[in-house]
Amino acid sequence: MKRMLKLLVVVASMAMMLSLFACGEAPQEEKTEALPPQAEAPEEAAKTVKAGFVYVSPVGDAGYSYSHDLGRKAVDALDFTETAFVESVPEGADSERVIRNMARKGFNVIFTTSFGYMDPTMKVAKEFPDVAFMHCSGFKKAENVSNYFGRIYQSRYLTGLVAGAMTKSNKLGYVAAFPIPEVIRGINAFAIGAREMNPDAEVRVVWTKTWYDPALEKDAAKSLLDAGCDVITQHQDSPAAQEAAQEAGAYSIGYNSDMASFAPKAHLTSAIWNWGPAYVKTVEQIKNGTWKGNQSAWWSMADGVVDIAPMGPMVPEDVKEIVLAHKAKLVAGDDTIFAGPLKNQNGEVVVTEGAVIPDGDLLGMTWFVEGVIGTTE
Repeated sequence: MKRMLKLLVVVASMAMMLSLFACGEAPQEEKTEALPPQAEAPEEAAKTVKAGFVYVSPVGDAGYSYSHDLGRKAVDALDFTETAFVESVPEGADSERVIRNMARKGFNVIFTTSFGYMDPTMKVAKEFPDVAFMHCSGFKKAENVSNYFGRIYQSRYLTGLVAGAMTKSNKLGYVAAFPIPEVIRGINAFAIGAREMNPDAEVRVVWTKTWYDPALEKDAAKSLLDAGCDVITQHQDSPAAQEAAQEAGAYSIGYNSDMASFAPKAHLTSAIWNWGPAYVKTVEQIKNGTWKGNQSAWWSMADGVVDIAPMGPMVPEDVKEIVLAHKAKLVAGDDTIFAGPLKNQNGEVVVTEGAVIPDGDLLGMTWFVEGVIGTTE
């Protein structure tokens, strides 16, 4: 009996030792497996970039805000980003409120995409020095504010070549938003291209004083069609001018995105934006800590930010070849669109032969070139 009791004691002791040994090993294995994720978690969190976008018009309008939102989607597709946007935000007090709300919610970078957001952006930026702000098309900067735009005038010039070749009446209509340098510069580039192809072409401008008002845009286009214009282009956010041209049996040239689907019988091409590369580059800089304020970026066709849509089947092949040859030069960095000699609309030489308008003057352009009918007010 004692012998059996001893045996039971030995067995029990061995079982207890095995149990203690097993209990001692398990935490070591669990600790080894658990440490890497625990060490990586803060690093992964630090890599997340929250990017906010403020739009002046609806994203579904196929226009300016639509093109910016395509760029936002390119950012959102990255594995280290979160994005959000607010659309149809009026310039002024409303935009200031929206921008401030984004900053309060912890966005790392906020893209304010309309010219009239400039002062609200600057005001909010002072309150949130740790937030990066990117303002589109403006000129004011700060330690945490940079501005950016694209050389869309290059695309305007190419579409002007198409318009000059396609007009029969020599009258081209331009439905334009506001008489600011951005818009005036585009009108001038369009006119230069048109008159290279057709020296008798003239560009008639109607101001709407709005970025987005489809009914008003369409009425403006109709007034130009009634005046004999047989090609209508635009600096507006909706395809209304395209639709007006098709209804009148005229040609049209879109803006911001490829608007062929809205007026397939009229649409010659469009001057288009491709914000994706620029926005992706910016958020990568935010992530890497290399982004800087007090900067100005003016991206070109060589950077892939501006382009033209495919030309329609009604455009002759020889015209397409000429346009694509000029595009190839711009992609290669050869930009002489605003090279002299250039006259203003009064016939006065303002850029002499051999001279090129510097970027600073282009950014502040307030006068029309020869061939443009309209005022800059």
